[in-house]
Amino acid sequence: MNIVYQRKVAKRPAPLGFILAVACGAQFMVVLDSLIVNVALPDMKSELGLSVAGQQWIVNAYLIAFGGLLLFAARAADLVGHRRMFSSGLAVFTLASLIGGFAEDGWLLLVARAVQGVGAAALAPSSLSLITSTHTETHQRRHALAIWAATSGSAGAIGLVIGGIITDTLGWRWVLFINVPIGVILFVAAGWSLRSAPPTGRTGLDLPGAITVTLGIGSLVYGISQATEHGWGSAPVVIALLAAAVFVGMFVVVETRSRAPLIPLAIFRRRNIVIANTIMALLGTIMTATMFFLSIYQQQVLGYSPLRTGLALLPMSVVIVIGAITSKTLLPRLGARKLLVSGAALTTVGLLWMAALPAEADYLAQILGPTVLWACGISVMSLPVTDIATAGIEPESAGLASGLVNTARQVGGAIGLAALTTVAGTITTRTDDSAPRALVHGYHAALIVAAGITLIVAMLALLTPPAATAARDKNESRL
Repeated sequence: MNIVYQRKVAKRPAPLGFILAVACGAQFMVVLDSLIVNVALPDMKSELGLSVAGQQWIVNAYLIAFGGLLLFAARAADLVGHRRMFSSGLAVFTLASLIGGFAEDGWLLLVARAVQGVGAAALAPSSLSLITSTHTETHQRRHALAIWAATSGSAGAIGLVIGGIITDTLGWRWVLFINVPIGVILFVAAGWSLRSAPPTGRTGLDLPGAITVTLGIGSLVYGISQATEHGWGSAPVVIALLAAAVFVGMFVVVETRSRAPLIPLAIFRRRNIVIANTIMALLGTIMTATMFFLSIYQQQVLGYSPLRTGLALLPMSVVIVIGAITSKTLLPRLGARKLLVSGAALTTVGLLWMAALPAEADYLAQILGPTVLWACGISVMSLPVTDIATAGIEPESAGLASGLVNTARQVGGAIGLAALTTVAGTITTRTDDSAPRALVHGYHAALIVAAGITLIVAMLALLTPPAATAARDKNESRL
């Protein structure tokens, strides 16, 4: 038995470029699916009879399961091995995509999206951990992280383009079916390229912690999302928010008493970890909500088809890819602080420009400019934040660090989307204008709030320790 295991471990490693391609391919797929359905939402609503809230939950069912289970999956990956967790996540994600594509009822699609989120939770931290554990040389690691960040940053925007093309040409079901062949290819590639790893020495999985944090996040998002329809003082909203507070409180208690906590609370003594993950959560809010509103605005206000919507956002997607790759060169020259503040400034201006979008917009004059400017800013912020959050992390804790980064982004996206949708819905219901103009007023308010959040990102960036991105002292970073 041991001989067989040793032979597996000792097999010739795959080229780092191939491992990077597999990891980035999986990351691209899970981030892509957080937004690829946006352009298909009107068609899903029409065929499956979804409500307005139901449309939002097609996105949030995925994000909540994804964000809520990320840390549990990250810890499990540290225990059972990143290759096993990676392959298991691929299998679950691919199967759920197939089931969702065949869904004939809204509830089944919601369940499939939630299960997709479970698979994504297993994939995302493993994909980043595979990079940080194999690319050990500083320059090599930074280069790989730049590609990973470019993949993550561009996937959401490209998802709108791909979603539009697929929805118009093949139908909305194919935004889910497309994951099946990709998942199969990645599964085979992972089996060939990724090596089994010896145990890390960690024991136990914090299932109570995973359950309480997921229920807490889900209750919070549900309560916020219901505020527009029922009011903040209504029973459904109050009960959901109280439940969220109880579950989060239980989570903290569980973590302080667990022998193998999901999140060792001592990690939050490190200022760079706290700041980086807070920034990532806010970036998740800004990216998820902005792309959601842009997609809905172009289809429900301007009357664009899914294909036209995707093509209209293509320049933005290209800029995000270029900016994310360029950030690799900018980071060592400017440093994390300056790069984050500069990116936040551009993003803020772009959001305020978008907040002036009219009910009848000219694409070249009023859509192209603000979306490209927004993309210039948002694209250069993921790499410095990721670099800060994972600096100096030991291999046995790589899953935790990766899980925190991804959790912050997905949870921030879910809570932020619910909050900004509530802002938009509240303003819309108070407006006496015609339907399209009322919707525009709501989007304006939500985008202004998003601009305010971006300013908070800039202020937090100024608090980042100067040497955070260069820190590699394992004694200091031991979790």
